[in-house]
Amino acid sequence: MTIHTTRITMSTDAFLTLTQWLSPGFPVGAYAYSHGLEQVIDRGDMRDAKALRDWVQDILEHGSGTSDGILLSASYKSLPEDVSRIDAIARAFASSAERMTETVDQGSAFAKAVDAIWATDLGQLCYPVAVGRAACAQGLPLDLTLEIYTHAFAANLVSAAVRLVPLGQTEGQAVLAALAPLIRQVARRCHDADVDDLTTSCMALDIAAMHHETQYSKVFRT
Repeated sequence: MTIHTTRITMSTDAFLTLTQWLSPGFPVGAYAYSHGLEQVIDRGDMRDAKALRDWVQDILEHGSGTSDGILLSASYKSLPEDVSRIDAIARAFASSAERMTETVDQGSAFAKAVDAIWATDLGQLCYPVAVGRAACAQGLPLDLTLEIYTHAFAANLVSAAVRLVPLGQTEGQAVLAALAPLIRQVARRCHDADVDDLTTSCMALDIAAMHHETQYSKVFRT
């Protein structure tokens, strides 16, 4: 009974720590980034919940939803001396200046907060790399880290669309709930992947992110 209780406590502690790290309230400024969706919405390519679901599904399956998970997994499993190489790959994989800003600035903000509160020494890392190293340092399960990170990634995209399309909160939450099985699937796929498995085929979104850099009027940084 004591062993069982200890396992539950450890699992609960890990879940609560990851929920805190990846919640909208953690100071990484995720609310300021749309990941290129603002440009997609501005040009009229996203007008309803179905279009949002299709876009986010593609990003999760074929774009940065998967590549971020692979980078997180690789950094979690890597030796300390290999982290800088993985971080350099993460920066090289950013498809535009704004996407670079998004991953670097959020990673720096995340690392600063975690270093101050959990006494780690993450330094300046891209966001998924920083999360992977922090989870490893705290002994948090990789599978749970990937699931909650991927869910938070999708939730931030949905939140941006709710504000911009606009969509109702219920519609947005329905989209996120519908994506839950895919989120778990992407997390499982990334668990055993490495940087050699990095790929992307969301060119329309990458181009939208590039166009956003010169968009005349915008609310989000990306």
